Amino acid sequence: MSTILHKGYIYTVERKTKTKSIFRCKNRNCKARCHTNLSMDAFLSLPTSHCHALQPDSIPAIQLKIGIEAHAAITDEPTSTIIHSALRAYPLGAAGQLPKNESLMLMIQRHRTTETVGADGRLPEKLRKNIKTNLSILKQNKHWFTDGTFKAYPDDYYQLFILHAMMIDAIIPLVYGLLIGKSAEDYNLFFEKVLKQDNFQPESNMTDFETGTIQSVKDLLSTILHKGCLFHFSQAVWRQVQRKGLTTKYNEDEVFRLNVKQLIALAFASLD
Repeated sequence: MSTILHKGYIYTVERKTKTKSIFRCKNRNCKARCHTNLSMDAFLSLPTSHCHALQPDSIPAIQLKIGIEAHAAITDEPTSTIIHSALRAYPLGAAGQLPKNESLMLMIQRHRTTETVGADGRLPEKLRKNIKTNLSILKQNKHWFTDGTFKAYPDDYYQLFILHAMMIDAIIPLVYGLLIGKSAEDYNLFFEKVLKQDNFQPESNMTDFETGTIQSVKDLLSTILHKGCLFHFSQAVWRQVQRKGLTTKYNEDEVFRLNVKQLIALAFASLD
């Protein structure tokens, strides 16, 4: 863990000695410091005074990162599972501070030793050996969730694409595919391969807002209910805020910030 949160202030590791870890305030204009033991679970020296006010809007994002780091260090669950699990408790009101999915994935990869794909470009055996069981679980579930990562893949491919299903209260990854692009044809190849394995009869599929994915679901799963992911929608809205140069206005203008949140909340409005 390289970040700690104490009484609303955020600290990052500055350096380590043989006996302690030295943290500094994340605000680089602030000279506040604190010391912990090497395991970073107890203070040896409490934080000194800060020269700035709290930034409460950033706390949920930091807590999210800390939780993801801790989870990644003790489990070999797929990256997407760890992220989706952590995001279930993330407050919608803090969507503006939410890190990009890609940065969360890279953070997990830095904190674990297992690889998503092997040096030969194939998925690890532990992901392939249970394919029959996974397909059986997939057939029993009527609600599918698909997501891709454009960061964790071998050189000859473009992305790792994952098909999930819900079991009790958890969304678990079941089918993994390495795609060479992100066109509708690329996603068609993935879904065609999956659908050939059994007589699947899903009722819904939730995806992000990649145009290729949307078109592929429309082409091959035209009879099911297609939903967009609220998390990805929130990210898309926030990217537009950034691209339009409105980040400062969002942070400083409470009315504008509320309007952006209301835009995201339109996902819950009735179509009537």
